[in-house]
Amino acid sequence: MLIPLYMDYCETRLPPASAYRVTECKVPVDGGEIAVRCLTPTPSRFPPQAFPLLVWYHSGGWTAGTLDLDDYYLRSICVELGLAVVNVDYRLAPEHPFPTGVHDAYAALKWTATHASELSADPARGFLVGGMSAGANLAAAVAIRARDDAFFARTRLTGQVLQMPCVVHPDAYPEQYKSELRSMEQHADAPFLAAHKLRTFWHATQAPPADPLFSPLLAPSHARLPRTYVQVCGLDPLRDEGLLYARVLREAGVITKLDVSVHLSSFLYAHVGLIGRVRAGTPELRIRSTCCSRKPRPG
Repeated sequence: MLIPLYMDYCETRLPPASAYRVTECKVPVDGGEIAVRCLTPTPSRFPPQAFPLLVWYHSGGWTAGTLDLDDYYLRSICVELGLAVVNVDYRLAPEHPFPTGVHDAYAALKWTATHASELSADPARGFLVGGMSAGANLAAAVAIRARDDAFFARTRLTGQVLQMPCVVHPDAYPEQYKSELRSMEQHADAPFLAAHKLRTFWHATQAPPADPLFSPLLAPSHARLPRTYVQVCGLDPLRDEGLLYARVLREAGVITKLDVSVHLSSFLYAHVGLIGRVRAGTPELRIRSTCCSRKPRPG
């Protein structure tokens, strides 16, 4: 009942249609093509300019979700923050097991880099990847891959936005971090996103637990990654992964900002906490301050 009410409420809060344009595109991928929805602010809201660029991956446990899942949120930040946004409809497990989703996510990132001018965007003003939960997992994975890919030598990512990120499979917890990764047990019965449901999602992907493309925490190095903004919910089974990943990034020299919503679960954050956050000022403004910067990354 809560989600339909939330969606109905969101419909009444969308920015004016004149404030942005929507373009539906197709991106070639191995074995077919995927859809992306591109959002661009219009000159009626901003003076003529090239905008920073955000590539977004929706949540849904790698098994569910569509372009519509975060549509209201993305249209809002497109207008409020002056961002060109590419919303990616990657293929889902179990029909398309790992690593299909992450490969689709990366193909969409490369497509965006080569089509930025068509979106009135300039990656030099800010080139971000982001997502929530499973989407944040994809964002973290493609950020690491892009760092090491000569394709992005001239269009480096400047930031990643990780909301309630899933960054390590429980079966691959590193021994030195096991004492810090306790939220999966502490909040095993969290509303909507209980630990047993997470296990179902992981199983559906058929991903090797220790593969860094699925468990970005296990990457050999986190140095030279783009500036990072991490959001964590205190009542979320994924809480400790987000807290640990923010710390690991800082220790690797990555400029990282962390926000913790102590009394929220990821479900409440996604379907209640989003309401009014953009207009209220809000952690979303940190997306720009953290990630839309021309300053070089440390390391």
